[in-house]
Amino acid sequence: MNLVVGLGNPGRKYQGTRHNVGFAVLDELARRRNAARPKTNFQGEISEAEIGGQRVLLLWPQTFMNLSGSSVLAARDFYKIEDADLLVVCDDFNLPLGKLRFRSEGSSGGQNGLGDIIDRLGTEDVPRLRFGVGPVAANWDAADFVLSRFGKEELETVEEMVNRAADAVEDWVTESFAVCMNKYNG
Repeated sequence: MNLVVGLGNPGRKYQGTRHNVGFAVLDELARRRNAARPKTNFQGEISEAEIGGQRVLLLWPQTFMNLSGSSVLAARDFYKIEDADLLVVCDDFNLPLGKLRFRSEGSSGGQNGLGDIIDRLGTEDVPRLRFGVGPVAANWDAADFVLSRFGKEELETVEEMVNRAADAVEDWVTESFAVCMNKYNG
């Protein structure tokens, strides 16, 4: 079984913001895969889908971004999921808009939700799919930038990249991590 975690902030106030692309990717996967209606558990919303004949859990932590680790830890431990079978989908303002990057390990790179997950799980060996939402404009504070909505001129790219990121997650479930890195990190 795999666990795919989409990072974001709960509530209408944050819908459509750069910080919520992880939620958007999970929403697309749930739509494509006719996932069960999410249930509240593990301080989040969790649903089940099937991808490539495999059972996949989709988790939208509802703890707010910077405290996502408690939700992920609870779900991972309850289902006895290995860290290698966990994928975190999150925004990255250091990557240009629409750029995807798989990494199997490493630091949070300043992404506070990912940082909390790394801290709570006690390892940097947490596979992640970073979704570029940058660059941060010179006159913006990074925290304000990630909480901003995409501009009209960016929406088409964002929609395409949410779909491509959903494709990437499906490939992660059915292919090797190396194949995914080669295919999506270019």
